[in-house]
Amino acid sequence: MPTQEPRPSASQDAPIDSPGRRRLPPLLRRAWYGLNQAFRRRIAHTGVTPDQFTALRTLLESDPAGLTQRELTALMSSDPNTVASLLERMEQSGWIERLPHETDRRAYRIRILPNGVDQYETCRSIAADLQADVLSVLEPQARELFLSQLDHVATACRRAADESPRAQR
Repeated sequence: MPTQEPRPSASQDAPIDSPGRRRLPPLLRRAWYGLNQAFRRRIAHTGVTPDQFTALRTLLESDPAGLTQRELTALMSSDPNTVASLLERMEQSGWIERLPHETDRRAYRIRILPNGVDQYETCRSIAADLQADVLSVLEPQARELFLSQLDHVATACRRAADESPRAQR
């Protein structure tokens, strides 16, 4: 795939969706896709996918008692069907376990198992190295500011999704 040259910024007077201006959706998609593909290739030898790594990290960094599938879905910014199939494969691999929830008979607590911790640790340094590689295009003092600003943008995107009406079927 050819590398796209950055476009010069169009005048601030041009419409926000003008082809000559930098636009948030294609930039976010291109960044996410490139990062996801690079990570997928770097961890392919481990048998872990980027989504599985995210689930393992989220479980490891959360309540030791485990998370419900709904909580994990929200923390991963994913959808329930994707997380359900992801967890099924991870349970079959022996990386997680599902235990009955203590108060909700419809829910399970998902906990990471030692084999899952091992898989996470195997991929963690690869993820950290990739992040350092990607962020190296920014000056050191700009990296934290960029991540902070990206966090604000991600929060605004989530809020926009939450406040948008669902399509009627």
